[in-house]
Amino acid sequence: MTAMILLIPISLAMALVGLAAFVWTLRSGQYDDPKGDAERILQDD
Repeated sequence: MTAMILLIPISLAMALVGLAAFVWTLRSGQYDDPKGDAERILQDD
């Protein structure tokens, strides 16, 4: 039971860090052009 007192806050903190990282990538425009990325990999340079 004492392990749960430690593990639950740690897991919640890790979830918040993951959510913050996802929101940061959304705001920085990481997902703006997924179609262009899919076609760009097929082009020969």
